[in-house]
Amino acid sequence: MLKVYGCYKSRATRVLWLTEELELAFDHVPVLQANKLQDPKAEGAPINTQSPEFLAVAPFGGIPVIEDDGLVLFESLAITLYLAKQYSNGNLGPQDLEEDGQMMQWALFAATEIEANALKISKITADGRLDSDAGKAEAEVAARLLKRPFAALEKHLLNRLYMVGDRFTVADINTAEIVRYAQAYKPLMEAFPAIAAWLERCQSRPAFQAMWEKRAAE
Repeated sequence: MLKVYGCYKSRATRVLWLTEELELAFDHVPVLQANKLQDPKAEGAPINTQSPEFLAVAPFGGIPVIEDDGLVLFESLAITLYLAKQYSNGNLGPQDLEEDGQMMQWALFAATEIEANALKISKITADGRLDSDAGKAEAEVAARLLKRPFAALEKHLLNRLYMVGDRFTVADINTAEIVRYAQAYKPLMEAFPAIAAWLERCQSRPAFQAMWEKRAAE
C-alpha cells in the first residue's frame, strides 16, 4: 500500500489533496517538522524529520515523502506528478506527452517564480503581522515581486477554467497550493481576478475541503 510521510501543515497538503481527489487508500505516517518541537531528539518525541526511523527512509530529512511498491520519492511536486500518472487513468494526470510537458512547466514555474515570495506573505499572516504597518510593508514588497509571475498566470487563465487540458488536473493542485500562500494579501488577489476565480474553483472542490478539514484538525 502507498505510504505518505508528512503532516497536513506542510507541503504535504499537495499530496494529501491529490489522494482525496483520487480516493486513494494509503498509510499516513504523520511526520512533523523538527523545528516545531523543543527537542526533536528527546526520548518519546513524536516522529519528526530528525527521527532515525524517518531518516532511514528519507536521508534528506524533508517532508513529504512517499513509499509506493518499493519506490521512495521526496519533493512534493515530483510526488504529485507521479501519483497522478500512476493512479488517475489520464484524468488528473497527463493524457499525452504535450500535457505532461505543460504540467511539468507549470509546476516548475510555480515553484521557482511564485513560491518564495508567496511564502513570505504566508509567514507574515501566520505570525499575525499582516495588519501591522511593518507586516503590510513586508507583504507589499513580496506582492510587488509576485506581480510579474502573477501577470503571466493571469494571462494564461483569462480564457480557461483550469491550468491544462480544460479540466481539473494535478497542475491545478500544484499551482493552487503555491498561490494559496499569498491568498491572504487581498490587494494582490484583487489585482488578478482570473487567478482569484480559478483559486476559488479549485478550493471549492470536495476533495480540497476534506483535506483542509483534516489540516485544521491536526
